[in-house]
Amino acid sequence: MPLPFPAPLAPYATRAEKTRGRLHAEPESETRTPFQRDRDRVIHSVAFRRLKHKTQVFVFHEGDHYRTRLTHSLEVSQIARSLCRRLRLDEDLGEVVALAHDLGHPPFGHTGEDVLEECMADYSGFDHNAQTLRVLTKLERHRASYDGLNLSWETLEGTVKHNGPITGALAEEKAKAKGKKLEPMPAALAEYAAGHDLELHTYAGLEAQIAALADDIAYNNHDAQDGLRAGLFTMAEAKDVPLLGPSLASVCRDWPDAPEAVQIAEAVSVLIGRMVNDVFEETTRRLAELNPASAEEVRAASEPMVAFSEALAPDIRTLREFLFGKMYRHYKVNRARSHAKRIVRDLFQLFFEEPGVLPPVWFNRQEGKPDDKRARAICDYIAGMTDGFAIEEHRKLFDATRWL
Repeated sequence: MPLPFPAPLAPYATRAEKTRGRLHAEPESETRTPFQRDRDRVIHSVAFRRLKHKTQVFVFHEGDHYRTRLTHSLEVSQIARSLCRRLRLDEDLGEVVALAHDLGHPPFGHTGEDVLEECMADYSGFDHNAQTLRVLTKLERHRASYDGLNLSWETLEGTVKHNGPITGALAEEKAKAKGKKLEPMPAALAEYAAGHDLELHTYAGLEAQIAALADDIAYNNHDAQDGLRAGLFTMAEAKDVPLLGPSLASVCRDWPDAPEAVQIAEAVSVLIGRMVNDVFEETTRRLAELNPASAEEVRAASEPMVAFSEALAPDIRTLREFLFGKMYRHYKVNRARSHAKRIVRDLFQLFFEEPGVLPPVWFNRQEGKPDDKRARAICDYIAGMTDGFAIEEHRKLFDATRWL
């Protein structure tokens, strides 16, 4: 039976009163826990506001009803809070990791990320998760005495490791299970970890693990809803897709006269509930097996505690494959991706070859630096752009008619 108020925290929850603190010591707030304070700092950050105009799948001008990075992050945080409450974990920590997890994404979604990876290949690379840490610890600046937001250890650890260990045997095992080789640690993570140990070889706490699964739940369902609304695929095409098809069929039987948009929204709501319940039940089962007495025992575990069940995981993979083929590689999306690639690549090359066209603050950050530092400053500038700003910058710099 749902609890009307939060229950006492479970023994394996991350406890705010036992936080490992911040890199730069500060007096604690009299009105907020450390994780509530972290959440508020993320919400007030420039990078968070910019998510409003950063692509999830559709470019910003294609419609007001499609998800952006901001609305996606809010939806992830809602699912994370619900699961944390049900499992008696710290809701505020789950929320702040969910809100912060996409701050390092460049404009144009994964397309922008792919191009920055190419441009930075000779300069220690680009990784959106590492860029998120860079945003949180370096690029955002609201205090005179330090760079970054000075978030708690648990929030930084959870944000960086919400998808699992980054170094060590567990990370190698995870990569091997996916048929891949463990990639070198991103430079931004290595640089930060040298001065602040986030224990990159272990799993994060349960709250961060929940944020990761909440991310999966949100984008699978909401991308399906956006794809159907945009006409990239039809309800008839989705009828044989595991999870999505049965949910649509059930709603259409129960509400045959409802408008299609309402039927889609009802089906997505049903499917989110099913996925949330599956994660709760599987996580409860794994916790019962391990019986951890603390958050540290969760971190030291040999596998994640938060997961989809073996019964549901294959269907989720099939749904994702369907979305990839029908939506993410739809010709209309491919056209937008093609434009986005040229914009990001052109901007990087021009800024690197002709840094004098950079705004003064960014020109000063790269002036006189070796090539790798110059490239990193330019990458930071581009990664922080919104879709609209990147398009406008490209127009100003490459459209000769602007000068006529």
